[in-house]
Amino acid sequence: MIPKPPRALGIDVGSSGVRIAALDEDGRTCALAAERYRNAAQRDDPAAWWRGVEACLEDLTRKVSLQDIAAVAVDGTSGTVLALDGAGAPLGRALMYDVACPDPHVTALLEAIAPAESPARGKHSALARAAFLARQPAVARVVHQADWIAMQLGGGPVSDENNALKTGYDLTARRWPDWIAKLGLDPAILPEVVPAGTVLCPVGEKARTFGLPASAVIVSGTTDGCASFLATGAGDVGDGVTALGSTLVLKLLSDREINAPAYGIYSHRIAGMWLAGGASNTGGAVIRAYFPDDRLAELTERLNPDRPTGLDYYPLLRPGERFPVNDPALAPRLDPRPSDDAVFFQGLLEGIAAVEAQGYARLSELGAPALRAVRSVGGGAANAAWMRIRQRRLGVPFLQAASTEAAAGTARLALRALS
Repeated sequence: MIPKPPRALGIDVGSSGVRIAALDEDGRTCALAAERYRNAAQRDDPAAWWRGVEACLEDLTRKVSLQDIAAVAVDGTSGTVLALDGAGAPLGRALMYDVACPDPHVTALLEAIAPAESPARGKHSALARAAFLARQPAVARVVHQADWIAMQLGGGPVSDENNALKTGYDLTARRWPDWIAKLGLDPAILPEVVPAGTVLCPVGEKARTFGLPASAVIVSGTTDGCASFLATGAGDVGDGVTALGSTLVLKLLSDREINAPAYGIYSHRIAGMWLAGGASNTGGAVIRAYFPDDRLAELTERLNPDRPTGLDYYPLLRPGERFPVNDPALAPRLDPRPSDDAVFFQGLLEGIAAVEAQGYARLSELGAPALRAVRSVGGGAANAAWMRIRQRRLGVPFLQAASTEAAAGTARLALRALS
């Protein structure tokens, strides 16, 4: 079979570096390029983000021709914001998604005025960070990470509904709500917002220097989490994606919006449907607290997924859970500890699987569709024995993820815009 040329680029700007995927018209990955930041200090440096994009584009040109690219889209870390001057240049470093607003008075005011159901609430509120930045001298715009990269490619100050959600955007009214003005934040300083996957404009001169044709268009992007979901190939109502990383993150494709801030649950609108999800404090970080990475392979060989341990664990590093149980005082449940490390290890995996099952059940209780199939991403997805434990617990088919690259999911979004 003659390989098809790449038709879409997906740019993933993450917390550790930049990755770009080139996909053909059938959604197959033709080439992938990656550039890590030189040090942790570069993760909030817009200049370092763009250098990473440039390095990846240069690498791609050595692997494939970009002359047939028809669309490009960008995803970024959800809630990362930066201030721009009147010429669109960054005014200092960005405020990252995991950084609290530098002014606690802004956060306190937000908690007092924001609707209870708003995803913009909380100590790590993107809206609080945006309001703080907007008060600084010479600020003309506050945009999201993905917005700014798209601007470098030739776009305007336009955001997507996924990145704008935690900055307070009203998905029902499809506008910035009036109440954010009470923060001293003029909505006009925020970007225009369109649905994710909207064709915006042709690429600019800077993008064309890398071989992109003048006919290629910029498509509004998404967040890294939504991109990771799209990358798996999940696309039917009831499809779930479980991310088995340091924490346990669940996302479920729904035909209706599900919001329950008390459980950390909110929905993104994407591809005409809703992506509901939540994140638990359990996950791989608990396992690593007890076992170094070099022991996991040996312990995995001794697992017996078809013979449950009977241990009723709720694995947490410290007290407190947000989803599927909302209890800031919930204590870890890790007793008794068997003398055999392999049995203890299996008990931890069973405990995380139980939380996963409870999480999908919680989404269903709140009105989401029943889980019909699961795809898995993250480091834990490579553990076949754990997959078997989880499948026994969930009782639904486990499907292979088409890709685990967020960049591929963003490229899929760009491809969809072409049709």
